[in-house]
Amino acid sequence: MPDQHGSLYLYEALELRGEYDARIKDLRDLLPEGRKKESHWSRPAEEEEHSVPSPGVELAALRKELRALERKRIMLGSAIQETNYRNQVEVAGESMSIARALEERKALGQRIAELHELLIQSAYVKVIYKEGRDITTPPAASFPETREELARVRSEFRGLNRALRAVSFTTLVDFRDGP
Repeated sequence: MPDQHGSLYLYEALELRGEYDARIKDLRDLLPEGRKKESHWSRPAEEEEHSVPSPGVELAALRKELRALERKRIMLGSAIQETNYRNQVEVAGESMSIARALEERKALGQRIAELHELLIQSAYVKVIYKEGRDITTPPAASFPETREELARVRSEFRGLNRALRAVSFTTLVDFRDGP
């Protein structure tokens, strides 16, 4: 719910951005230039199909609405970015901009994916059967150490995510959703 000046909280602005994206997609898909066309090779020429707008569908009005909504989406995105750079969040005793915290969360997410793969690889010894003897290749990383590191990074990610979520309920974005 907007504050007394009409500004939105960050979480509301993020929800609104998602709604704008969905509405923009709807409008683009309604316009003939955005519709997917079937290849003319897939059906005989006598079955050629043409679409015309239904009664009540005004393409010019839809295009105008789309352009206005795209502009609002850009303005909202810009306001969210400004808010992310201007405001701070406290994470594990360190104060940082919301923008930096988002980048850190992204990096931690990638690190989790890498550690997951390493964990799977470290769980098995590679065995090659050759000429009646086994050749074993130990994993590149220690399973217990990798598992512990993965748990630590997941915990760090969770703490960062909780801090970001909490700040989104207290930080205002200077944007008014109007007509």
